[in-house]
Amino acid sequence: MRDELLVKTEDLEEDDDRTGLQRGGDFLWDLLRTWAPAILIVLLIRSVLFEPFRIPSGSMVPTLAIGDHILVTKYSYGLRWPLTRIPINEPQVPERGDVVVFVFPGTDMDKATGKPTLGHWLDIPIPGITVDYVKRVVGLPGDKIQVRQGIVYLNDQAQPQTTDGPLEFVDDRCDAHPTIEHEENLEGREHAVLSSTVYGARMPDFGPVTVPDGHIFAMGDNRDHSSDSRVWGFVPLRNIKGRARFVWLSYDQCRPGLPLLGEIRTDRFGETIR
Repeated sequence: MRDELLVKTEDLEEDDDRTGLQRGGDFLWDLLRTWAPAILIVLLIRSVLFEPFRIPSGSMVPTLAIGDHILVTKYSYGLRWPLTRIPINEPQVPERGDVVVFVFPGTDMDKATGKPTLGHWLDIPIPGITVDYVKRVVGLPGDKIQVRQGIVYLNDQAQPQTTDGPLEFVDDRCDAHPTIEHEENLEGREHAVLSSTVYGARMPDFGPVTVPDGHIFAMGDNRDHSSDSRVWGFVPLRNIKGRARFVWLSYDQCRPGLPLLGEIRTDRFGETIR
């Protein structure tokens, strides 16, 4: 029996007259046929329905913590052709107070020529193709926006704030900053914001400006530690990728815990973003 097995094995080896390069190509083709449908399905779901994002900075504290992983609904403001950023219909205007993820204005355009880059058309996770930001929608098309002493004015109306108390903000370098937490009401949408208590760290007053058609005015909830529309301007509706819905994973790299991750914040799992 053993001799018969050896003979059969030798026969199989002799029948395979492919070169090493051919065998390698066949292996890669089999691998592609096996995994390509699954990868394509994942890309389609990510492009049309849901997309995960990680929060790397503290510009949206206390709403979003550094190390939060959030899920974004891609269909919230209109559908796009799968795997692209090309709208199927006119992009819808978000509601005031929505937390949205968008392509940072200008990163999808060539700075030298002003022409669209690959990132202007494709919605495929290629590192470095575009830069994504997450902020809160404060101003809608046609709104007059002004910020004075940390208070947002919408069309000359001050948006109320109530003070909750002190809160220590820890940035992505694990440095602590003293802040005060407030509850802000944007025409009925309540959410928490932070303001710095350090002299010289407050953002200067801004505006007034009017939001142009087809754009929004976005701000971070960590008002004095956020680069937003007060710094770099308005966000085109076309750049909005979707609405942030909830936290599905969260960890704090500034606290001891798992290697490379730190402390796992299970209390934030499933938290709705409002």
